[in-house]
Amino acid sequence: MNRPRATGVTVIGGGIAGLVVAYRLTQQDVPVVLLEQSAQLGGLGVEGEIDGHPIERFYHCIMPSDDALLGLLDDLGLQQDIEWRSTTMGMLVDRRRYPFNTPADLLRFGALNPVQRIRFGAVSVALRHLGRGKDLDGVTTEAWLSRLYGREIWSRMLQPMFGAKFGDAFAHVPARYVYERLGREKNVAVRGYPRGGYRSIVDALSRAIRDAGGVIETSATVTNMSETASGIEVTVDGDVIESDRVVSTVPIPVLHQIADTNLRASLPVSEHSYQGVVNVAFLLKRPLDGHYWSPVIGCDTEFDGVIEMSALSGTRRYDDHTLVYTMKYCKRDSPLFQQDPEAIAQRWTDQLRDLYPDRIGADDVVATAVFSAPFVEPIPFVGQSHLRSDGHVPDTRLHIATTTQLYPQVTSWNSSTGLADDIAQRVGSSDFSVSTT
Repeated sequence: MNRPRATGVTVIGGGIAGLVVAYRLTQQDVPVVLLEQSAQLGGLGVEGEIDGHPIERFYHCIMPSDDALLGLLDDLGLQQDIEWRSTTMGMLVDRRRYPFNTPADLLRFGALNPVQRIRFGAVSVALRHLGRGKDLDGVTTEAWLSRLYGREIWSRMLQPMFGAKFGDAFAHVPARYVYERLGREKNVAVRGYPRGGYRSIVDALSRAIRDAGGVIETSATVTNMSETASGIEVTVDGDVIESDRVVSTVPIPVLHQIADTNLRASLPVSEHSYQGVVNVAFLLKRPLDGHYWSPVIGCDTEFDGVIEMSALSGTRRYDDHTLVYTMKYCKRDSPLFQQDPEAIAQRWTDQLRDLYPDRIGADDVVATAVFSAPFVEPIPFVGQSHLRSDGHVPDTRLHIATTTQLYPQVTSWNSSTGLADDIAQRVGSSDFSVSTT
């Protein structure tokens, strides 16, 4: 393609944040070039396939409270394409399966004794009230929840359930993270899924950007970025694009790799550790228990959760088969990232079958697919809220829009969209001096 030599803003990264930044800037008539290293746009939201069916590599849902994302979909004419369903939660504890949605379910929950069940229910009902107005940024989740629920419930249920997300680092995660997450997600909740999958959102954004004159390149590898007297030069596949400003949406460690020495000195030194994830998707002939989300505790499995995606997305798009995800959050140096995907799929198939022997027979697994990503979830830390940034790297023409800036919000397409909206508004109000001819 005819790559421009200069532009108003170069956006690095074609995930949801990068696409929304580019879209909002083109709405403000700002010349934009968006560069994505992989062959497809959408980042962690798309790019998957199982048995010939397009799927997301990692499970996502839309909540009725996702104002930023719903506003974007309304702009794109897609809000009417969301299919809303009431979803439920299960629990798998010590190889037993439980529904976990109603007071009656809790009373029958054999993983806790009767006194613990009553305490669990009473605290859970009051938890939002108990946390309101408290400085939950300055206390760890363990300190807060173990005091409210008691050490036994913490050790038996909560630490394994929440710790699955962050591993050993969970001891340092602020209580506000859990408080905000519980505010967004409930056991029984109406969730939404786009009729055309998340790919339909990505496609609509890319069309809108191009229709407004923006340039999008995939398979575009950025190797260097350096400031000049008049802007920022971005080197991509040997060519140089001179930009008035750059918005980077790639993880901070990746940004450090592409910035030159002078610019790197101005970058924030990331205080975050990132969790990666390994997912195995299963296409099954039969449904499981119908629960969208089921934590897995004490079941001798490598994965820590089962997501029955078809409970949200339906089965029609998969030839009436059921789509299930199993996941393991782990750091990018975990041995799982080095192992043969087929070996992982085989082990996890056996483990899933052991949990659902009445649902998964010898011939019920139609297909599997293994997906992994090294930078999925930045691990929040106590005191993080005092270090919040507006996204502008001081004394440079560089702005960042990454998941490290989302806390205390839960990492999601909604929070990333909201962040991208804010960054695009800030960047769009800047003076642009680079010629775009």
